[in-house]
Amino acid sequence: MALSFPRRCLLLLCLTAIQSGHATVQTCMDKHQVVGVLRQMEKFLKGQEMRFTEGLRIMKSKLATLQNSVSKLPQADQSAAPTTCPSLEAPAHGTKFGSKYFVGHEVHFTCSQGYHLVGSATRVCRDNGTWTGISAICKDISECASNPCQNGGTCVEGVNQYKCTCPQNWSGSHCQHQTQTAPPEWSVMNDPAFSRRPRCAQVNQAQHCSCDAGFHMSGTSDNSICQDVNECEVYRLDQGGKLCVHECVNVPGSYHCSCPSGYKLLSDGRSCEDVDECLSQQHNCSRGTTCINTGGGFQCVNPECPRSHGNISYVKTSPFQCERNPCPMDSRSCHLAPKTVSFHYLSLPSNLQTPATLFRMATAAAPGRTGPDSLRFGIVGGNYRGIFVMQRSDRQTGELILVQQLRGPQEISVDVDMSEYTDRTFQAKHVARVHVLVSPYNF
Repeated sequence: MALSFPRRCLLLLCLTAIQSGHATVQTCMDKHQVVGVLRQMEKFLKGQEMRFTEGLRIMKSKLATLQNSVSKLPQADQSAAPTTCPSLEAPAHGTKFGSKYFVGHEVHFTCSQGYHLVGSATRVCRDNGTWTGISAICKDISECASNPCQNGGTCVEGVNQYKCTCPQNWSGSHCQHQTQTAPPEWSVMNDPAFSRRPRCAQVNQAQHCSCDAGFHMSGTSDNSICQDVNECEVYRLDQGGKLCVHECVNVPGSYHCSCPSGYKLLSDGRSCEDVDECLSQQHNCSRGTTCINTGGGFQCVNPECPRSHGNISYVKTSPFQCERNPCPMDSRSCHLAPKTVSFHYLSLPSNLQTPATLFRMATAAAPGRTGPDSLRFGIVGGNYRGIFVMQRSDRQTGELILVQQLRGPQEISVDVDMSEYTDRTFQAKHVARVHVLVSPYNF
């Protein structure tokens, strides 16, 4: 900004000086003197700014040097034993169960259908930070290994399936039919109940014959007959899936679906549903037993508490739970025995899709009391570690997971336990006896 000055004085800068009590003296500086003073002030300010900037630079350099020296110091816990193991990945065409890699935790592996496991199905994290066992891989199971093709057919591998290439004069999914002699698989030929006379009419001096729905014309034009079409076979040969969920029954001109004993046919005419004999009071369980519904039937159960031995004895507190009687103060074996034993019955269809969570086990603190600060879960009874896996789902809950498909009918029992700890001190153990009742059907 330009400065303007009056004519008599370009710039008046009055400096007041009081000299030994005399009158005030005012002196004026011209423009050049004022500019000189301003330039001196500007140089002074630039010098202050440079010294401030240099001081900041020196402080930043010292902080960087200090940070580098601290980062190179040896870690205090380098000599401590590792508390985790390296993460493990699921094998190709397989599944991994378990996401905790702390010492003592287990990781389990299974393979998809059509593959088998090579290596360790279960690996445990050791104190030195390494896993037990060897790496698991899933190898393809050859579909043609069982030689499914008959009569000289050639088996061709596919993805989880196979196909038979049949020689001349043979046909069928396994080359089981001789084409030149076999009658149509979908036709009922030799049962008079499945035959009809055709409806014929003269049209323009020519005879035209037709069959009712569900029948087809066979024979010669002079001696034709209507033969039943076996819809169950037609649907099967077309590979359109199942016409009926359970069994297809061919009848003249049509078909109907049937269900096994203990099941009822639903309104869609093809699906089956289990009849709950316990709910509908169609059972014959005696007094003192409990009715458990199963696929296609029922069971009458009355689980018993573990037998008394030494200082350990149990009392039944409900139809499906037993509790341990109070222990003597000096009996360690009694305190280590299960505090509760519960009984559970699960009804499963055959070939249930896996993995499937079957059962959950949790702890609950009594009102006014704090619960345990840690829990441990495991399988303690039954030789079925390859079929079931017990793992923690959250801080208070463990899950029993089915990892292999089961085919019924069969009954499997597995015991799982839950141990409670407070400040790493054992408090109590609870056992659940799970009875898995597998139906022979998958519906």
